[in-house]
Amino acid sequence: MVSVEDRSKRVLESALKIQSPFQLDETLCLYCPQDNVDSLRHPRIAEWMDFIQNDYEPELPEAERRVLLFMPCTKTKPYPFSTEHLAINQRLLDEGYRPSRRLYLPQELQARLEPAFSPEVLNLSPLIDDRGTVLHRMVISEPMAIVPYEHIAEFRGKASPAVAYDDPGLFENRGNAVSPWRADSTAVRMSATRWKWGDEERRQYVVMHNEMARILAKVVARIGRNYDDVISWVAPGLTHRSFVLARDERAFHHVPTSRKVGARRIELTGANDHLQTEQRIACLPIPDDCKDAIARLSRRLKIDIARATAIYARGGANATPLALPELLDVLVRRLAHNPLHVEGRRSNDRVAVESRR
Repeated sequence: MVSVEDRSKRVLESALKIQSPFQLDETLCLYCPQDNVDSLRHPRIAEWMDFIQNDYEPELPEAERRVLLFMPCTKTKPYPFSTEHLAINQRLLDEGYRPSRRLYLPQELQARLEPAFSPEVLNLSPLIDDRGTVLHRMVISEPMAIVPYEHIAEFRGKASPAVAYDDPGLFENRGNAVSPWRADSTAVRMSATRWKWGDEERRQYVVMHNEMARILAKVVARIGRNYDDVISWVAPGLTHRSFVLARDERAFHHVPTSRKVGARRIELTGANDHLQTEQRIACLPIPDDCKDAIARLSRRLKIDIARATAIYARGGANATPLALPELLDVLVRRLAHNPLHVEGRRSNDRVAVESRR
């Protein structure tokens, strides 16, 4: 049996992920799937879920074209201060996108920004370029499902829950996504530092996964009329990608369709399962993009494929591969490309293949 003090130690680690002046809400430290499911009843999360599903409407500048870009949540809060978001946002600025209004993270964070980055990487407003394309950024998050960039720091006149939580609890492969102090824990200790999920962890993972996908789909279906293209820029192999993909897309992306719980398998559903074909979220990068990025990385650094693959896996700077220039080329091409539309909406991932060639 693990004592309560072990959770206290994890909370101290979680607090280090929250950048000052923001502070961790210790009741929003979610270390296992059961914690995640319970969080849906947490007052701050429940209020957020009601808002994002029923009340939220984007405020976007007039434009020739509008793109909704989903980005992954990060362990660093607020997200734009993470290595990954800094790299992505700097590349967008380098490509000519500019903030549409003054909406920045606090000055304290701006003062700590490394000189390599423009202060505008910490702007939270929709971006717009000279071609008249508006880029509206949102974050796919557990347990919050969706966080529009403009609500990362503030929500209804107070600190947003998006800068107050830590949730490594759905990442089974890390070996520590467990809460052994819980009465319903079925996790099995494999070593001093690694645990294996039991049936209850797997069952609650599916519950949380499918609820995040349902909410993501509900929001896209409700506000999708505002956009000409909806793209998710999410790392291969991670839960965020599984939140998006429909059953008929999973084999192409090498993403499981179900989880085994006891003697049965429970289906995983993604947002695209709930959306009409013309509403589906394009999921990038595709597998061929990743292979191509590794080959190009190998050539750029003049190293063999094995070493390039290792660097790719770390993202080059302890982030996911999404932050690498070779993959960001894929995103930039897609943003510049106006996909073929079906009934005025976007087409599916195969357009991304054609635009890359």
